[in-house]
Amino acid sequence: MDLGLQKKVALVAAASKGLGRAVAEELAREGARVAICSRNETLIGKVAGEISTETCSEVFGFRADVSRTEDVERLVSKVADQFGTIDILVTNAGGPPPGTFDTLENSAWLDAFYLNLLSVVDLCRAVIPYMKANRWGRIINVTSISVKQPVDGLLLSNSLRAGVVGLAKTLSKELGPDNILVNNVCPGFTMTGRIDELANATAERTGLSREDVLRDWESTIPLGRIGNTSEFAALVAFLASERASYITGTTIPIDGGAIQGLL
Repeated sequence: MDLGLQKKVALVAAASKGLGRAVAEELAREGARVAICSRNETLIGKVAGEISTETCSEVFGFRADVSRTEDVERLVSKVADQFGTIDILVTNAGGPPPGTFDTLENSAWLDAFYLNLLSVVDLCRAVIPYMKANRWGRIINVTSISVKQPVDGLLLSNSLRAGVVGLAKTLSKELGPDNILVNNVCPGFTMTGRIDELANATAERTGLSREDVLRDWESTIPLGRIGNTSEFAALVAFLASERASYITGTTIPIDGGAIQGLL
């Protein structure tokens, strides 16, 4: 299937590893020109070079902390200077720390707000003018299954990521006339460093071993396994493509069937 991504310009946030890197690789394989960012300038430059070599596409890495508005503005300006425009935005950021209502101070709530909600607002605000000028755009927000089914011990993620869904649904209505599509993708348990972090935290909290925690999680997934990043990236690439031209305002889980709700 030709996704129609040749020479499109994509900005993928938090792409030095995990889901973000997998998405950047998939878009580059489809022929897109890709900009990636992370807080580590040395690492993101190295990753950009590796993806470019592997895919033979243009890939550039930029240092940016997406929880800082000034960094986002500077990042988008540099990407537009490099490529001339921005067609696709994949918002992404590391997950906030685990915790319960009794253990999380206001400072943790504020950090999660800037990292997981305001970063999406800032990225969209900076990128949308380029998409409007082209009358074509794709915004895909990486959220979590927590927006569909709250995850025990992840109060901050359960709360702040739900705001991204409300933002995206509203933007999909406002931007539809400009042919800008806005969707959310909700990864379930996917084999990344974040899974290791959560498994270790759960093991410490419950007294189970890390291996037992992972087996417990797998037992809740109808497909019986934790997903891999390439499976997630394939969905994002499709939503970024010409083929997804009538999909907007949706929130799509990719979780092996783990979510139990009907909607």
